[in-house]
Amino acid sequence: FESFPPGHLYSSKSGGFRRWYNPPWFSEAIPSVPYDPLVLRRAFENAVTKRLMTDVPFGVLLSGGLDSSLVASITARYLAGTKAAKQWGAQLHSFCVGLEGSPDLKAAREVADYLGTVHHEFHFTVQDGIDAIEDVIYHIETYDVTTIRASTPMFLMSRKIKSLGVKMVISGEGSDEIFGGYLYFHKAPDKDEFHRETCRKIKALHQYDCLRANKATSAWGLEARVPFLDKEFINVAMSIDPEAKMIKKDEGRIEKWVLRRAFDDEEHPYLPKHILYRQKEQFSDGVGYSWIDGLKAHAARHVTDKMMFNASFIFPHNTPTTKEAYYYRMIFERFFPQNSARLTIPGGASVACSTAKAVEWDTAWKYNLDPSGRAALGVHLSAYGAETPLSNKPSKVIDGIPRMMAFPGVAIQS
Repeated sequence: FESFPPGHLYSSKSGGFRRWYNPPWFSEAIPSVPYDPLVLRRAFENAVTKRLMTDVPFGVLLSGGLDSSLVASITARYLAGTKAAKQWGAQLHSFCVGLEGSPDLKAAREVADYLGTVHHEFHFTVQDGIDAIEDVIYHIETYDVTTIRASTPMFLMSRKIKSLGVKMVISGEGSDEIFGGYLYFHKAPDKDEFHRETCRKIKALHQYDCLRANKATSAWGLEARVPFLDKEFINVAMSIDPEAKMIKKDEGRIEKWVLRRAFDDEEHPYLPKHILYRQKEQFSDGVGYSWIDGLKAHAARHVTDKMMFNASFIFPHNTPTTKEAYYYRMIFERFFPQNSARLTIPGGASVACSTAKAVEWDTAWKYNLDPSGRAALGVHLSAYGAETPLSNKPSKVIDGIPRMMAFPGVAIQS
């Protein structure tokens, strides 16, 4: 089997795929439309309100970051006049997940209070997440480290949301790809390379964030809608001259400045200023930093140095380079032993969710390859210490869990 590529048709008559989705940005030509904040704002409001057409109980996923907070704010603002409000009430429900005391929980609670939503806060422990890893890998069908890290909290949250009778949620995926929101975009050398990287990221969404959002929710029969990936909105956002999207600290322009500026309304504010200008926090980081540190510690107890030494013989394709990646790969191969399965998963070097190409933007990152936003040294406010190799970060060790031994395509509990 192989992946059915997004934006394609398959014809059994001609015996092949044909791409039908061919927007202007797909060629990666550099656009030149001047940035107009009101045009961008109207386009996104249209994308959100279009998704309020529903006849089932629904809510919004609210992490307290810019993207989900904007989605929640617009939904709350326009919900009252919709048929959905007449059927289910005009008060919006919002949902957040995190470890106790995590950055996202605190910010989401503040946004929910500001917008007046009925807020549901779900807590999980590192052990809860570790216990769910096998189910997560089975449902999302990948061994990509970033995707598994972020899918696990979303998987746990989706189960709780569905148990409340909610059947649809609106989420903020896609914004970071369109606007260059990941922290590694601080190092983009010029506007041309900035734009091409956003194009590369959007084209790969089906292997990363869309895979997570779709499968972590649908595993529990929950539908996720993503207004940032509305086709008309993408056309508007991707036609903006990328010079406007560039991050320029000396001019006070942080990541996703064009989006923040579009919703910076003094008379009728959408969000509190410090939320509107909150630094990008990747979902797997925002649920609590000890989540990733706990995963690394858990993997270190299950994957020996000898296993890592032989990794290239056991897994010659996309050889895992960390114990965490090796641990996920063992589980994946147990569920999906076919060669065609492992070939559907992307590989390559990455830092803070970058493509392999963008790792070239900063030589320091070549020695700090980790998909966490904290790996963006010199950019993230809580970055990993430059003197501390990522694989040796001190972590809280999870005890009392049986060790796994690895053989090709098999994982055996001892």
